[in-house]
Amino acid sequence: MAEHTIQFDLTPERKLKPKSEELGFGKVFTDHMFVMDYTEGQGWHNPRITPYQPLTLDPSSMVFHYGQSVFEGLKAYMTEDNRILLFRPERNFQRLNRSNERLCIPELDEELALEALKQLILTEKEWIPNAEGTSLYIRPFIISTEPFLGVAPSSQYKFIIILSPVGSYYKEGIHPVKILVESEFVRAVAGGTGEAKTAGNYASSLKAQEVASRKEYSQVLWLDGLEKKYIEEVGSMNVFFKINGEIITPALNGSILEGITRNSVIELLKHWGMPVAERRISMEEIREAYKSGQLEEAFGTGTAAVISPIGEFFWNGEKMTVNQGATGPTAKKLYDTITSIQNGKEPDPFNWVVEVDQYITAK
Repeated sequence: MAEHTIQFDLTPERKLKPKSEELGFGKVFTDHMFVMDYTEGQGWHNPRITPYQPLTLDPSSMVFHYGQSVFEGLKAYMTEDNRILLFRPERNFQRLNRSNERLCIPELDEELALEALKQLILTEKEWIPNAEGTSLYIRPFIISTEPFLGVAPSSQYKFIIILSPVGSYYKEGIHPVKILVESEFVRAVAGGTGEAKTAGNYASSLKAQEVASRKEYSQVLWLDGLEKKYIEEVGSMNVFFKINGEIITPALNGSILEGITRNSVIELLKHWGMPVAERRISMEEIREAYKSGQLEEAFGTGTAAVISPIGEFFWNGEKMTVNQGATGPTAKKLYDTITSIQNGKEPDPFNWVVEVDQYITAK
């Protein structure tokens, strides 16, 4: 990695750090960020840790016009014995490269990206909160920066990592949320960009979310884009249902994002010997399970919230209450186990956790 030595330009003026109990989500940012540039013919170059600051981009930068952008989300945790842990970070950079491929963005060196992340975290380790339910949220992203008004892949990009100390993503925390089933708008279609983590997917979800919020629902349940019949995701999370003892999640079909928490939940359930299936599941099947008393639990999975229990669905004028609106035992056990592994409080039989070696001195 000699040709990719990370340069350090640290700020002498450090910001005031918020109190752990005052943390929201995604509004406070640390003192520094990681930046690396791409130029066609030169490749990725000039990796550096610099003061967190505004970006200066040409108004014709292609990201503003054609939407070539991808991102990831993961967290760092401070353990009770002051170790810094990451949860499956290699999977995030693998997925980032899959998104890159779909958006015609040059591939990243995953090893370099992980090393850059570790060095940035070590630089900012005093920002990692240690109160219950808090963490350091990590946002790696890539944007196209070539100044050109033409529909084609950009020849210039920036890869950036920013950090934000956070509390719970939902104000409800591990308590159940209410979900509106979306029957008009769709999140993505097979062959589109649904399986990539790109900004446009989230922009297209805002209208449905706005409608749900007006009706006092926390999120929307997305149905497939062809028949508007089969379940895909819930909000920005993957979704699971426990029906008559079996846990079911929609199978990956080209329009569903392959969540790292989703994968971890499936592995955990199999490890516990619980029946779990990845298959197509319709909203009508959920309704029938509800009517017969077999819909036992429902929950979303994602990096930000980890596990978000669902207490109610509203579909076609009908309200369906899940588990009497309470958090179910499977969701609770999954949440407790995953967060305990992430925080180093419980053994990690899957080798999911990566420790950031604090003996590497940040420059």
